[in-house]
Amino acid sequence: MKLFKNIKGRVLNILFWSIISAAFIGPGTVTTATKAGADCGFQLLWALGFATIACIVLQEASARATIYSGLNLGQAIKKHFQGTKMELPAIVLVVGAIILGCAAYETGNILGSVEGVALMFPGVEKWMIVAVLGILAAAVLAMKDIKIISNIMGAFVFLMGFTFIAVAILGKPSVGDIASGFVPTVPNVDGVSLLVLGLIGTTIVPYDIFLGSSVVQKETTIRDMRIGVTVSVVIGGFISMAILVVGTQMSADAQVEGFSYELLTRTLQSKIGMGAVYVFGVGLFAAGFTSAITSPLISALTAQSLFAKEAPKDPQNKQKSHRSFIYISYIVLSIGLIFGFMQVEPVPAIIMAQAFNGLILPFVSIFLFTIINDEKIMGREHVNSLASNIVMILVTWMTLVLGLVKIIKAFWSIDFIQHLCRSILGRSIPSTDEFFVLSASLAVLITAAVVFFISRRRSNIGKIKLA
Repeated sequence: MKLFKNIKGRVLNILFWSIISAAFIGPGTVTTATKAGADCGFQLLWALGFATIACIVLQEASARATIYSGLNLGQAIKKHFQGTKMELPAIVLVVGAIILGCAAYETGNILGSVEGVALMFPGVEKWMIVAVLGILAAAVLAMKDIKIISNIMGAFVFLMGFTFIAVAILGKPSVGDIASGFVPTVPNVDGVSLLVLGLIGTTIVPYDIFLGSSVVQKETTIRDMRIGVTVSVVIGGFISMAILVVGTQMSADAQVEGFSYELLTRTLQSKIGMGAVYVFGVGLFAAGFTSAITSPLISALTAQSLFAKEAPKDPQNKQKSHRSFIYISYIVLSIGLIFGFMQVEPVPAIIMAQAFNGLILPFVSIFLFTIINDEKIMGREHVNSLASNIVMILVTWMTLVLGLVKIIKAFWSIDFIQHLCRSILGRSIPSTDEFFVLSASLAVLITAAVVFFISRRRSNIGKIKLA
């Protein structure tokens, strides 16, 4: 009997934490992973493996900080910068990362979910699908207990896992090809560096890091949290890999036409059968619908934690008692629904949201890095160890590269810069590899500055934890 209760408890714990994978497996993941499979075959599976590990590192750190401090990540950032010149800029950046970022994602979530339903029922008007999705999402967000919402999202994760993995298996991929994809290689494909960063960016999502800290329950232990987070993120990473495998089915056609859901439908229908189209449609719907709920959810939770006049008596109480929660969550949901009714093209909207994610993620990583090394928040015995900090340094550098590539590309689009580049290099725009090298070099300098700041701060309080 005791064994049964333990097993039941573990399963419920994993189901609860599956809200994390429900959040990051959205239409952006489906679009990016299938495109990676179409353009590069199995060769970028290693990038998803690396992204999965990095996601576990950041999610564990965020949840651990909440368990030890009693503050979610938004509250911890506010406390860390309280009374300093960085307090207002930090809050503004967090609001931009979460509320605006979630609003951008919500458009892609709704549109992606609509495309999933359209794959199954091509004759249904898309505005009708949007309306039904809006009603369902609003009903879930109206629930008072975060744990109930988490369990609902967890069930959808397992539905997604079944559908995407089933379609991948139906395609009869070679086990040898899949295994070779985990050996780090960079295929000779135009834009492959940005595609690698895209796979990382679609797995490590800024608002998901805040979500991981916001759903921590009062009774959560470090052990249960680590098991739940690890299993949840690994499941999510495995689902993303299955989506990439599905994308390999359309490799030849994608080189000619470019990626689109219409091409994906034709490819699945011709190579596997119409049943695969329906199954994939269910998965795409589930991916969009779960993310359409988690985006407004974390926007409201984070806004409450940042703008509350005083910390609640129980900061880990996730009962949504404030009207502001409903207002903010419904505003974010409404933004996605408006663009859904306008029938905006889904793929460009999803790509724009991914780009915004890449710009914001470095700030979130740096904030988290400083929080878990802040003795006043974590407590002297719980600040990060040397080993944990080494991993955090690598992950922070990686997220900086992701953001800097996008910033530098935008910078190079300026006419004056293109003219200067043409006179020096003989061409207006550097190659993809040159963008990557420049971004990686700048990321090293910024990461070193962050490490220096954290090390000096810990030295000043007489505590450098080495193990």
